[in-house]
Amino acid sequence: MTTKTTTLFVTAADIVNGYYRKRNMISDGGIQIAPDLGWVRVRGSIRAAESIVAGAGTSIAAGWGIEAGKSIEGLSIEAGEVIKSGEGIIAGQGIEAGWGIEAGLGIEARRGIEAGRSIKAGSRIEAGQSIKAGWSINAGSCIDAGWGIKAGESIKSGKGIKAGFGIKTGESIEAGESIEVGRSIKAGFGIDAQWISCGQQIFAGLCNWRTPTSEEMEVRAEIRSGTLARGTHVPPVSKLLIHNSRISP
Repeated sequence: MTTKTTTLFVTAADIVNGYYRKRNMISDGGIQIAPDLGWVRVRGSIRAAESIVAGAGTSIAAGWGIEAGKSIEGLSIEAGEVIKSGEGIIAGQGIEAGWGIEAGLGIEARRGIEAGRSIKAGSRIEAGQSIKAGWSINAGSCIDAGWGIKAGESIKSGKGIKAGFGIKTGESIEAGESIEVGRSIKAGFGIDAQWISCGQQIFAGLCNWRTPTSEEMEVRAEIRSGTLARGTHVPPVSKLLIHNSRISP
């Protein structure tokens, strides 16, 4: 027997002084929030088994977390703790979480994406402005920021990493394909990619809490543009030779 779910519809009548009338906004189906409500704030959590959709002109904020089994959409999306979706997270402006942001598919914001801890997406992470994480940034596909990308720990992408300004990370940077940056690249440890295009300088091994090993200072990629200011360049041919030597009996 199939269990019937219901959609929770939130209108202006449910909002008192900018806050939802109940402490939590919870649905065993989806949540549909009316358009043009400005900020709709919830003191506790926003949770739905299906999608959470705020209409055009409506932003959502939760004191705790925002979680959906499917997608989350709104003008701006903010949570004091975690923002998590089984599918995508899309914001007409920014996305911000005190803890982490996680999506089974992509994360997209016209402005910035920021998390106190980690940002993780099964496919693409894209922001019109900056992408910032206190811990790591991890995307199954591409990471693309109109401005800069900054992470306290590592940045990892299954395909390319692209930033209009710079990239800065406390640990390593890894891209399955390319890294393209308008300004500088600064990594606490090593950098891995097929190729790098950088408008200014490339720094590897800037870790300030311990001395990096020689391997942690390697830039393992073809450098198509940019100046290697710190680190050891390991071209693609050398990468293959090193890899083969490590797996040989």
